[in-house]
Amino acid sequence: MYRFLLTPRWLAAAALTVAASVTMVFLGNWQLHRYHERSAINQRIDAAATAAPAPLDTVLPAPAASSGVGRAPGVDTAWTKVAVTGRYDRTHEIQARGRTVDGSVGFEIVTPLVLDDGAAVLIDRGWVPPAAGGAIAAPQVPAAPTGPVTVVGQVHLSESRPAPIEHRDGRIDTRRIAVPRLAAQLPYPVYGAYVLLTEQRPAADPAFVRIPIDHENAWQNGGYAVQWWMFSVMALLVFGWQARKEARGDTGATPPPDRVAQADAARADAARADAARADPARGDRVAHADAAQADRSAAT
Repeated sequence: MYRFLLTPRWLAAAALTVAASVTMVFLGNWQLHRYHERSAINQRIDAAATAAPAPLDTVLPAPAASSGVGRAPGVDTAWTKVAVTGRYDRTHEIQARGRTVDGSVGFEIVTPLVLDDGAAVLIDRGWVPPAAGGAIAAPQVPAAPTGPVTVVGQVHLSESRPAPIEHRDGRIDTRRIAVPRLAAQLPYPVYGAYVLLTEQRPAADPAFVRIPIDHENAWQNGGYAVQWWMFSVMALLVFGWQARKEARGDTGATPPPDRVAQADAARADAARADAARADPARGDRVAHADAAQADRSAAT
């Protein structure tokens, strides 16, 4: 009944269906991985409100003196709460322009914090608005404190898209906080990620607006995973449904004409025409008999 499945056409359809189904399973698994990854990020964001900060050097790999920039941490490090003590280097301060906070465009001020071992970590001290005159007008930036400073914040991975680096308003000016590119402008080795400041001793200037940290939409990836798995099952079900229709002969195609039945019907029509032309008073019994015989043949 299902021997047609061994024909080349059905074997090719089966191979294509299985390949598509397996591909969709892998896509669903990848979306599930992204769901777990983004859920872990959200957990670290939430945990930072109550967790004790970890020392910076236990979270980020220290940069080698010869490398200029430390190894970039993995995504499982993002938003980890850390603490570090050092001295701000105000002579190499960085302004990241065109940054939006609460719908307003301004600058994020990033200042290197030099540690006792001579390495530095970039500290995003917060957001400030531009001066009157436009979105890129030089901002009024509170000076970084002198002397030892202890910073508590959350690890932010380096921004991957490169942007030109200029010198403007007495600062290093850029659009993206790409740590490797900025490290090339600094005279000391730099950690491979930067830190969003949440607390500081002595206290940070209130003119700074804290950079908000948005949660990841993990449930979107979870929904995509379920969709891909459903599509995988549906592909197999459609193949089985088409195979069953083929086995039952319910393909929707028009069957080929029965030439014998067509010939019998034509003969019956001719016999009826002959009978109609015969004398109606006495009738043509032979013609009538031929017509009846042709009708019976057509019926069978």
